[in-house]
Amino acid sequence: MDIDFEKMGGLVPAIIQDSVTGKVLMLGFMNREAYGITVKTGKVTFYSRTRQKLWTKGEESGHFLDVVSILNDCDGDTLLIKAKPNGPVCHTGADTCWGESNTADLSFLTYLQDFICKRYEEQPASSYTTSLFRSGINRMAQKIGEEAVETVIEATNGTDDRLIYEASDLIYHLIVLLTAKGHRIEEIAAELQKRHK
Repeated sequence: MDIDFEKMGGLVPAIIQDSVTGKVLMLGFMNREAYGITVKTGKVTFYSRTRQKLWTKGEESGHFLDVVSILNDCDGDTLLIKAKPNGPVCHTGADTCWGESNTADLSFLTYLQDFICKRYEEQPASSYTTSLFRSGINRMAQKIGEEAVETVIEATNGTDDRLIYEASDLIYHLIVLLTAKGHRIEEIAAELQKRHK
């Protein structure tokens, strides 16, 4: 990766984003050495401008940032690091340095869609998702029917917790079927958006 460390006097900004939720967690700076350590260890390491030294995020709190991917922007002078946080990211104890909650939102459905697509491509033998793909379209469609009925039962005679649980099963099985048919959950979002207009 060709990173322009010279543009800002040896440093580049590194935007840290949660790889699952898509939330921006924090911004730090890296020099060549911090970048090298980050790549080697898989733990996000910065260069502190105030302390003038390297520091690995989480070295004191235990809330490390595990690297998932590193992208360089079009000018080669800003990094986007997608990571998995092991606890709150901000020194104040907040999930993000902007005080936002880092909980799953609708962008998680895209993450789940990508995960299910990977299962479809690789089909590991021990995976429940693989067993669904191998069972065929008719069985996948039948599972959606079963999950829809269970969702209705919980909505009319069950608890809120069970309703959410069964509705989650319904959405998961729907994404599996869409994937098997060559479609994605985002196509449903696009259709709903079109109807909303």
